[in-house]
Amino acid sequence: MSLNVESPVVSTAPAPQPLRLIDDTGHAVTDNAGDFVLPDPGTLLGLYRQMVVARRFDVQVTALTRQGRLATYPSALGQEACEIAAVASLDPGDWLFPTYRDSIALLTRGVKPEHILASFRGEWHSGYDQYEHRIAPQATPLATQALHAVGLATASKLKQDSTVALTLLGDGATSEGDAHEALNFAAVWQAPVVFVVQNNQFAISVPLDKQMRCRTIADKAIGYGMPGFYVDGNDVAAMYAVTSAAVDRARTGGGPTLVEGLTYRMEAHTNSDDPSRYRAAGDVDVWRRRDPIERLDTYLVSIGALSDQERAGIRDEAEDLAAATRECMMLPVRVDPLELFDHVYADPRAALAEQRAFLAAELAEHAALAGQPPATPSAPTTPSSSTTPAGAHA
Repeated sequence: MSLNVESPVVSTAPAPQPLRLIDDTGHAVTDNAGDFVLPDPGTLLGLYRQMVVARRFDVQVTALTRQGRLATYPSALGQEACEIAAVASLDPGDWLFPTYRDSIALLTRGVKPEHILASFRGEWHSGYDQYEHRIAPQATPLATQALHAVGLATASKLKQDSTVALTLLGDGATSEGDAHEALNFAAVWQAPVVFVVQNNQFAISVPLDKQMRCRTIADKAIGYGMPGFYVDGNDVAAMYAVTSAAVDRARTGGGPTLVEGLTYRMEAHTNSDDPSRYRAAGDVDVWRRRDPIERLDTYLVSIGALSDQERAGIRDEAEDLAAATRECMMLPVRVDPLELFDHVYADPRAALAEQRAFLAAELAEHAALAGQPPATPSAPTTPSSSTTPAGAHA
């Protein structure tokens, strides 16, 4: 399926109901699918495996946070369909621009758990090699990564290569000025970028109806002059079909697309949040019955594409990953304060070298007062795109 790329001017409103290909009960849907079709069973089985593994990772990391092994962790439980579909739609050479909540997207794209979690336990900011994985650092400030995605996509267009940028945003991020600037610039310059908004209905504690008056976030695409799609974000088949078409459109010169996935944040915003203060437990129960994994499981079983043996094998893979995650998080954090000065400039500046020497002397003095052997200061390192940062330990 490819989208129309003949005109950059778009005036058609997204459908009034979220587009879906598999409903809550696991049955195929054809009445509001438009021109989109169900992906083949092999593709769906691959998406199922990735969601199961990602869910187990997310649950394990949340448990580690509660045990004090991590400073914080923003769970994406219940949002697996949006994130896995987005990653699966990309080619290896494309770039992903995630937020702080998109750890399972990084996992699915091949980043190791210990490198994903390095920043969440204060070990290293972005503990993975961005160039190796084609993933920008997870952005904590809302919507800033959208501007970065548009910048890279515009450079790709100027260089006339086939790279597409995809950025993940939350509904709260679309209320930021940075999001407006990114969407407007992308549309004006027809940048090859896809905006995937995970509408989990809360910007921390602020519900969507307190953020905006528009019918859907996808409707905003009309004003920018780009296609907008309102999709059932718990239907990985629909999310994959729409996002893949949007990526294909961007790659073939059709410009940007806004995809809104309607989903729900099942866990708290982070471990420091109390969601009972702003939402009812009954609302969460409603969304539990719309679980994206159970929905796809039911469909795959109904068409004979998922056996008990295959399901058990996938669960074993997920448990192995959870065990490996626990093991790497039990290792002590090794932090060298002098790493603050690494990777700041490609060519070290004299003033920074002086500050580094001052801190090294102060650290040596403290070590001497504590009766510890003086540490040998590490030499300033040169940034490398081919190695994992020294602070990201297994």
